Amino acid sequence: MGQLEFWRFMSRFNAFKRTNIILHHLRMSKHTDATEEVLLEKKGCAGVITLNRPKSLNALTLNMVQQIYPQLKKWEQDPETFLIIIKGAGEKAFCAGGDIRAISEAENANQKIASVFFRDEYMLNNAIASCQKPYVALLHGITMGGGVGVSVHGQFRVATEKCVFAMPETAIGLFPDVGGGYFLPRLQGKLGYFLALTGFRLKGRDVYRAGIATHFVDSEKLGMLEEDLLALKSPSKENVAAVLENYHTECKIDRDKSFILEEHMDKINSCFSANTVEQIIQNLEQDGSSFALEQLKVINKMSPTSLKITLRQLMEGSSKTLQEVLTMEYRLSQACMRGHDFHEGIRARKWQMGTYHFGEMGFVIICC
Repeated sequence: MGQLEFWRFMSRFNAFKRTNIILHHLRMSKHTDATEEVLLEKKGCAGVITLNRPKSLNALTLNMVQQIYPQLKKWEQDPETFLIIIKGAGEKAFCAGGDIRAISEAENANQKIASVFFRDEYMLNNAIASCQKPYVALLHGITMGGGVGVSVHGQFRVATEKCVFAMPETAIGLFPDVGGGYFLPRLQGKLGYFLALTGFRLKGRDVYRAGIATHFVDSEKLGMLEEDLLALKSPSKENVAAVLENYHTECKIDRDKSFILEEHMDKINSCFSANTVEQIIQNLEQDGSSFALEQLKVINKMSPTSLKITLRQLMEGSSKTLQEVLTMEYRLSQACMRGHDFHEGIRARKWQMGTYHFGEMGFVIICC
């Protein structure tokens, strides 16, 4: 075999090997027993969902979404189930997002699962928003992307001092989906626009102060809170709210600290009120403060296409219903899958970190 033929053979072999690795990953994701990835249990008066992939920061897979949705619907109709609790296994994350690594690899191998994943995930987001039973999300640890989608649309969101919230999708050629176009523009002032475009992280009580969480609880008392909720007898929404409010009131962690962005809100409202990304950048340049220049530096690292999509998404979503926003975001997601920036964003982040698994950075296993 000549040298040219050898390299051609090796090229075909490596391509074949990569494809088989991707297909194996997808098969494992699809056929793994549900109890390994997500636990769906009836405890006391509640249905309890435990996202059970702690080593992957509880990132959502298609299998998990397809297990949770029908069970959520069953509990909603069950007269013996009075509330639903969702939490993450382990101490690091509630849910760092959707496993978009698998999606990107599958799309690159012509295994078209993106349309199914985004459709089913958004259906779950909508089911949570319309659920007739009290829905309590325990936001302990990293809560990003898809993790926000399975929590923020519920009636009650309980953050702890270890909660880290972010929607960093503009860094990987995507946009803050899972209903981000609905809840972000409804935050105070232009805070949602700032969070969406920069991927800024909120931590602990600031997640509550921003209006993303409804309650704030000491992480050491999270187990007691869950036990008290499960011990309720035929509770109403008001009964659940009373228990949460009691723990919230008792929590003294960072009670006297002001919102981390409070001193910058005037600048945020002013600079991020523009109707174009170019004008926002110009506003930050003209402001010239250290805070404005830092945000400018961050924005300049983001996908230009994602920034423009995101700004338009939030502007449009500010006057739409959640269902209308999710429909819009589904169409946008499929357009991004056909584009260049998303796959390049995943590839670039993988190269920078030297590994696929860097969920604590909020990139690969996030977003969907």
